[in-house]
Amino acid sequence: MNINHHEHSPMGGRSKIAWIVFAAIAAFYLLSEHRAHLLGALPFLLLLACPLMHLFMHGGHGGHGHGGGDGPADKGAGK
Repeated sequence: MNINHHEHSPMGGRSKIAWIVFAAIAAFYLLSEHRAHLLGALPFLLLLACPLMHLFMHGGHGGHGHGGGDGPADKGAGK
């Protein structure tokens, strides 16, 4: 009993391309008409990027105060 059920995704083929084209046109008009507002907010966005980068990018080196040693030479001592 091998029955093929064709399931169509809600965003298939032409409708996906239409949404992408619509989004590109909307982004163009938003950027061209509201450039002054975006450039005015740019310094604040840069200031906001600092704490966000600090929050999300500190996982790479173990965070603050988790080493218990004096510096980088202490990392391989427990192995």
